[in-house]
Amino acid sequence: MNTVKTNQRVETLGILGGTFDPIHYGHIKPTIKSAKVLGLSQVLLLPAHIPPHKSNTIANVQQRTAMVELACQSHSLFTVDLRELKRNSFSYTVTTLKEIKKQYPATTLCFFMGMDSLLNFTKWHHWQEILTLCHLIVNARPGYDLTQLNSATRALLALHQIDSPCEINQQSSGGILMTKHTELNISSTELRHKFKQNLSCQHLLPINIIDYIKSQKLYL
Repeated sequence: MNTVKTNQRVETLGILGGTFDPIHYGHIKPTIKSAKVLGLSQVLLLPAHIPPHKSNTIANVQQRTAMVELACQSHSLFTVDLRELKRNSFSYTVTTLKEIKKQYPATTLCFFMGMDSLLNFTKWHHWQEILTLCHLIVNARPGYDLTQLNSATRALLALHQIDSPCEINQQSSGGILMTKHTELNISSTELRHKFKQNLSCQHLLPINIIDYIKSQKLYL
């Protein structure tokens, strides 16, 4: 499903990509809060097929898709977009953003990422072009000291950081907005370890996804 859930033109569209192995509240909750502040009515969830920065995933494509679809069922803000899974190549963000911009040329795109991704952003494939296609909305996760940023990230923020969500509407792309909408510090690796040890994860991801993981005997 690659379509915006409305017949009216969406002025600003959120995008959150990832392997989602599994998707969890560290993805979901800060995105919901940021979307509310930005006035977004929809965020596309883009499961990656072959992430260039990771060697493999534990859950297969069908299982990761099913978990993202369950997240969409629980939160009407989200729509699953499977375009990256349909490629038989690396999931480069710049390629995806070009496709979405072509599909919705009059729409401003807001690409959500965590602080860990921002710290590596200047190593991403054609990262400069990414900033011509969208704004970056960065969730400042606990444990990341903004005063200890590497020199490349400091230079990036000096040129592109914006201070208010209102500035998103004043330019079509190129802004980097830092948000602090969560105290959650969850990793998918940590979650998989908890499932393997049969530890409770109810406070870390939706119950329907937990039930699915157990039914599939994932991460054991």
